[in-house]
Amino acid sequence: MTAAAAGDAAVDAPEDRGERIAKWLARAGVASRRDAEKLLADGKIRLNNQVVQHPATFVQPGDLVQVAGRVVDAPERTRLWLYHKPDGLVTTHRDPEGRSTVFAALPPGLPRVVSVGRLDLGSEGLLLLTNDGALARQLELPSNGWIRRYRVRVFGAVDERKLAELARGPVVDGIRYGPIEAGLDSRKGDNAWITVALREGRNREIRRVMVSLGYHVSRLIRTSYGPFQLGTLGRSELEEVTGKVLREQLPKS
Repeated sequence: MTAAAAGDAAVDAPEDRGERIAKWLARAGVASRRDAEKLLADGKIRLNNQVVQHPATFVQPGDLVQVAGRVVDAPERTRLWLYHKPDGLVTTHRDPEGRSTVFAALPPGLPRVVSVGRLDLGSEGLLLLTNDGALARQLELPSNGWIRRYRVRVFGAVDERKLAELARGPVVDGIRYGPIEAGLDSRKGDNAWITVALREGRNREIRRVMVSLGYHVSRLIRTSYGPFQLGTLGRSELEEVTGKVLREQLPKS
């Protein structure tokens, strides 16, 4: 390779170019990468006072980024929290029905955070929160292979053979779900506790599958999400994951 070619290669190295603007905006909490690309297409993003016209535009330290005329602060270092969500809260920043939300219930002093996936109104347990929107989207991907574990209390006569069949991937109302590991933990009268593990986690998936088996879910608790555990974290408690653990556990992108 000639000296000139080596110089060109150095200029093209990703670490020299900075970070793609859609990812930069997602990490800054402005929008998801997909929504950021829509903002780009609408001409609403400016970089150093120039309208950005191509998604393969890179942001470097010190650059001025504006969205719809508002200056966007550079993303902070990536942070992740474990939160024990109680039931009765919706996982959204704003609820049109006026219900209590997870984000309104968080302690003051936190930066703006987003959730990694959701837990519905009646569900409780481990919810991951991060200040990095791009990371949140990455951790939600089934391709990561991260297992989400739940304890589920149901009403009904549990048939362990039916639970075992879920490992083949159930079909409910025409929707095929991924393989689900489910096992009976304990039974008392018509109530039973079941442990459920899955990698996909579609909206209300566990409740729909249990209903298809003839069971009514009276309690649903997420106990782990990938390598992160609920453990002894109390209801409504929040715990930040250390930088060392983040570096060790988060998938490389």
